[in-house]
Amino acid sequence: MNIDFTKMNGLIPAIVQDALSGKVLMQGFMNAEALAKTQETGMVTFFSRSKDRLWTKGETSGNFMELVSVAADCDGDSILIKANPRGPVCHTGADTCWDEENTSKTGFIDQLRAIIKDRKNNPSDKSYTASLFAKGINKIAQKVGEEAVEIVIEAKDDNKELFLGEAADLLFHYLVLLEAKGYELDEVMEVLMQRHKK
Repeated sequence: MNIDFTKMNGLIPAIVQDALSGKVLMQGFMNAEALAKTQETGMVTFFSRSKDRLWTKGETSGNFMELVSVAADCDGDSILIKANPRGPVCHTGADTCWDEENTSKTGFIDQLRAIIKDRKNNPSDKSYTASLFAKGINKIAQKVGEEAVEIVIEAKDDNKELFLGEAADLLFHYLVLLEAKGYELDEVMEVLMQRHKK
């Protein structure tokens, strides 16, 4: 990364985003040393202007933020940190410094889609997903149908664990079917968004 630390007397803004949910968690400042320590330790570290020293988020509260990735913006004068928070981020106890909830797990779907795509493009004998692709579209479609029937059956009962398990199975196999057909989930979202406008 080509980062310009000179514009703000050695500091750059660092925006921290939850790697899973995509929610913006907080903003702090880093100098070159804080960025280096973040990358070295895997824990997000800032330069505290009030304490005039390096400060690892969570060093007092235990609510650390585990580094996932770092990217510089187009001008090289701010960075985006993607991290996995280990608890509330704000000193007030809120999930974010804007007092927003950060409970959504739906961002994991994109990670799962990437794994499914990788299993298709780089098959392994040990991968269940790769074995589905090897069996072809008819078997994948059949599996989606089976899972749909199973969730309908579980919906008639009151066993939350079994119902959620079948819901997860159906969603997973549906994502495999989309990949097998060469379609993106975003295309399905576009259809839903167009319908919503009507």
